[in-house]
Amino acid sequence: MVEDILCLLLTIFIVLLFIRALLSWFPVEPGSFLAQLNDVLRLLTDWAVLPLRSVIPPVGMLDVSFLVLTFGLLILRTAICE
Repeated sequence: MVEDILCLLLTIFIVLLFIRALLSWFPVEPGSFLAQLNDVLRLLTDWAVLPLRSVIPPVGMLDVSFLVLTFGLLILRTAICE
């Protein structure tokens, strides 16, 4: 039961991270639906991304901390849920 809930939460968080990554590739006009969605996604995910970003610097235009978090969560989800 607890394992199922944890798997669901990890899956939702990983999906939110992927949506946030996809949105970062498109220009977003202030006040638009996509801007509001981006704000909500940042609110929900920044607590996990920002601490890693302060430790792992970007490489060029690539945010390595975001990738480390995403892959780490995918590995954790695989270990717990399968």
